[in-house]
Amino acid sequence: MANQPPSSVDYPVSIESPKQGSQSATQAEAKFSPSAFMSPSGPRFAPPVIQPNNPNLSPLIRTPPLPSPANGVRTPSPSSYLSTPPAPPMFSSPLQPAAPPFRTSPATPQLVDFSSGSSLPTSSPPPPNSFSNGSVEVPYQIGDTTEDYLAESPNVMFSAHKVLKQKKLANIPSLGFGALFCPGREISSGPQIIERDPHRCQNCGAYANVYCNVLLGSGQWQCVICRNLNGSEGEYIAQSMQELRNFPELSSPLVDYIQTANKRPGFVPVSDSRVSAPVVLVIDDCLDEPHLQHIQGSLHAFVDSLPPTTRLGIVLYGRTVSVYDFSEELTASADVLPGEKSPSQESLRSLIYGSGIYLSPVHASLPVAHTIFSSLRPYTQKVPEASRDRCVGTAVEVALAIIQGPSAEMSRGVVKRPGGCSRIIVCAGGPNTYGPGSVPYSFSHPNYLHLEKTAMKWMDNLGHEAHRHNTIIDILSAGTCPLRVPVLQPLAQASGGVLISHDDFGEAFGVNLQRASTRAAGSHGLMEIRCSDNISVTQVIGPGEESQIDNSHETFKNDSALAIKVLSIEETQSFAISLEPRADIKSDFVHFQFAVQYANIYQADVSRVITVRLPTVDSVSSYLESVQDEVAAVLVAKRTLLRAKSSKDALDMRLAVDERIKDIANKLGSQMPKSKLYRFPKELSLFPELLFHLRQGPLLGSIIGHEDERSVLRNLFLNASFDLSLRMVAPRCLMHREGGTFEELPAYDLAMQSDAAVVLDHGTDVFIWLGSELSAQEGKSAAALAACRTLAEELSELRFPAPRILAFKEGSSQARYFVSRLIPAHRDPPYEQEARFPQLRTLTTEQRTKLKSSFIHFDDPSFCEWIRSLKVMPPEPS
Repeated sequence: MANQPPSSVDYPVSIESPKQGSQSATQAEAKFSPSAFMSPSGPRFAPPVIQPNNPNLSPLIRTPPLPSPANGVRTPSPSSYLSTPPAPPMFSSPLQPAAPPFRTSPATPQLVDFSSGSSLPTSSPPPPNSFSNGSVEVPYQIGDTTEDYLAESPNVMFSAHKVLKQKKLANIPSLGFGALFCPGREISSGPQIIERDPHRCQNCGAYANVYCNVLLGSGQWQCVICRNLNGSEGEYIAQSMQELRNFPELSSPLVDYIQTANKRPGFVPVSDSRVSAPVVLVIDDCLDEPHLQHIQGSLHAFVDSLPPTTRLGIVLYGRTVSVYDFSEELTASADVLPGEKSPSQESLRSLIYGSGIYLSPVHASLPVAHTIFSSLRPYTQKVPEASRDRCVGTAVEVALAIIQGPSAEMSRGVVKRPGGCSRIIVCAGGPNTYGPGSVPYSFSHPNYLHLEKTAMKWMDNLGHEAHRHNTIIDILSAGTCPLRVPVLQPLAQASGGVLISHDDFGEAFGVNLQRASTRAAGSHGLMEIRCSDNISVTQVIGPGEESQIDNSHETFKNDSALAIKVLSIEETQSFAISLEPRADIKSDFVHFQFAVQYANIYQADVSRVITVRLPTVDSVSSYLESVQDEVAAVLVAKRTLLRAKSSKDALDMRLAVDERIKDIANKLGSQMPKSKLYRFPKELSLFPELLFHLRQGPLLGSIIGHEDERSVLRNLFLNASFDLSLRMVAPRCLMHREGGTFEELPAYDLAMQSDAAVVLDHGTDVFIWLGSELSAQEGKSAAALAACRTLAEELSELRFPAPRILAFKEGSSQARYFVSRLIPAHRDPPYEQEARFPQLRTLTTEQRTKLKSSFIHFDDPSFCEWIRSLKVMPPEPS
């Protein structure tokens, strides 16, 4: 069946397909879904159903139980200590040689499943069942022992490790089923590398994988998605399964197919070792003195951190655009262009072919760059920050022209790209109010909404133009001036970049400036998702656009894969994928295949293929035991935040979270005897607490006041990796102990003990809280603060965006940032406090009395009070 035509979507992309099912399933959906849970607007499509050749055929293979992913929320035990801060993982991708050719085997054809550890002898009689391929009936055999394979890879995390067979039970919308896919995430062992074309199913386009059945004598393999039998051009012919295991795709669920000889016509690759991708800084020239001093310090440190081969460009914008010339070594010299309109081709040609040098390697231009930064002057006119003329759009156009250089004059269809993506980093202190893509100074302008919509469309087009030229645009803003985020957000996201806001141009801004310029990114990505057994993709949330698979050079008959155009492939990103069975499942296992094709930083074509197999079950209890609370909560949070576009929407979504908890308790829990209360499923003990953090925290709560901040945080969250997303939903709490160790505790306000120091990691913010008693001891407090700051820096060492790190004392005005992110449990009965915060048992009676008296009364409910108000009994802590 042909793919649906591509359509334009807002960022982050949310792609949905209409639900199809029985009337009872529809009624169940309607019962739960208030207006807040209506499907978000966006492109809709109906993925075609994959019909297997033989629906009764199912591999008889068992899947081992999976360990729960480790993170800071699952282990609140007081015995959990960290002797040293956790070290960042080491990432490597060792290149492995391609599999050697195999000799042809004269053996009788055998169908071998690659989850088995041994194969039956060739003389064994075929089983009664067989699958059909055309008019030929092919006998098959399956090994009687299995090798342990994880049900998911580090790149794919499912909300449950089992799938319910009954459609009606599986499609309960309040819990849902789905996966988080992080295509750019690297793993310590590195993927299996294959330097040849993959074997793909001629019917549906799926890739050969570790779960396929293979006929030893003929080398044919059976697709796990559509059950079609395919040839391998003799490659898979072997005498035993052990021989076939030398093929990486038949021995590992994660493989990378790499082609270094690029086949794209008109493409001129340039080695990354010879020419580094350029970085162009586009700097706001309308900053006041305090902001200017901070940004100068950050810029000086930034250029000192760049690799010597990095080519650097510097552009300033205000009412005009200044392009700095690195050929002048003793003074800061710039060519100036007007900012009121887009630069003409003639003016750009004069600039590019003039005598100036606008992109220069750092090793040759470092002194000049420092001279340029030192020459910057503060804004002197008495004009409010929001009313100053800033021509961001024109400045970015000029920066793009500098990066393209003379290559723009090459013949049509020929694009010369340096190794990796070029980067434009905009350092903004206010909105775009002048030139193309600008908005009026004031929201009270009579035509503001129309002009804003026009500006957003223009910025989106400019972002796509940058993406076509392999350039990523990141926007790093700072200060208190409103940025008009809805206008600038499309510019960053359409190019594959991000928009990040900061309090000032100081430390956090400087760190993000460095990390933005150095993070590796693949480009020109296309993601494909294929599911077996009539399981359909109903929604995708992430940094991409709905696309159409180009199979012009292939012969796939029924490729029903969902295709997503991925703007950049980075470790810091993920896609939230919602899945639903469209009919009852008959098989013992279901298969999911995720494939992403992209150009890596060396401009080699990479096809990363990940295949996951999950067992199916009839028992709801067995399914609930396999649910991964953190993954399920992050998926729910992303679906919820997608609809929380404003503060009013956020309030509606808080109510929707309440309804979700009640619906799960009603449908999957049990009613208390002689009571109207429902008991929440004990298998999901952590899930409601994570959602409580979501509704009370900065994503949906009232902690963040300005819409710009809320919009930036929302967009970061919708695109963020699983690790960062989880931290943004539920903070991680670590208490400092003597000797430099840290004890991990639940994120409750009971951790605010006056003789302790506490680190709270909330994703985009890390807070260090010092108790009043500890603060009074100068030596001990200094040592504790230093240890906490070291931990905070190591926790966020590889994180992008880098969080702001704030330290404050108990009772200070800034301490409210810390308190507002903790669950207020101080009003709960002592037995509930001890059950959920066991560390209390180690305190003396005097210490507990002192802790209780230190809290200030406020009306926010505790977790237990909130869930009881929904007529639900809180689950026992795990």
